[in-house]
Amino acid sequence: MPGLESPILLLVLTGVLAYLLGAVPFGIVMARLFGLGDLRRIGSGNIGATNVLRTGNKPAALLTLVLDAGKGGIAVLAARALVGEDAAQLAGFAAFVGHIFPVYLGFRGGKGVATFLGTLLALAWPVGLAACGTWLVTALIARISSLSALVAAGLAPLWMLAFGYGNMATLAILLAALIFIRHAANIRRLIAGTEPKIGKG
Repeated sequence: MPGLESPILLLVLTGVLAYLLGAVPFGIVMARLFGLGDLRRIGSGNIGATNVLRTGNKPAALLTLVLDAGKGGIAVLAARALVGEDAAQLAGFAAFVGHIFPVYLGFRGGKGVATFLGTLLALAWPVGLAACGTWLVTALIARISSLSALVAAGLAPLWMLAFGYGNMATLAILLAALIFIRHAANIRRLIAGTEPKIGKG
């Protein structure tokens, strides 16, 4: 983690604003704009792009993916430009927490994969690209979205170290831990061999 060089009040403000941005449930917004109904009553009930895709509306799913990733990236880039590197890492974490525990939805949000990847791309683009590549390769081999997310999250701290971003490894570990916690039910299904493959269930 970087040293805390910015004023504490400024960091607190950064964290709050990043959290509020991350908490915007773009999956629900897109579902309503496209007339798809309440996303929380569709498929898995999750508010992310994967569940939007279950409605069959690919444009809505793509927009959800881009916007969920974008809010993490924007929070990081804005904090870095306006405050500093310590604020950038804080903003990335806060935006991610906002997505999985959004105040607008009673703190019941998504699993954070898109926001996680968008945050990594903004924090350290080589790491972000490696994480995206890890997700894609795993998805092509296993055809299981949750497993792809878990592998990408689990390897992210190692990618941080490999690409020389050791000061961000702790943040990557925290984000990965939250990804695993949010995927607890998926992990149980993976162990049981009942987790649906991409395009099925």
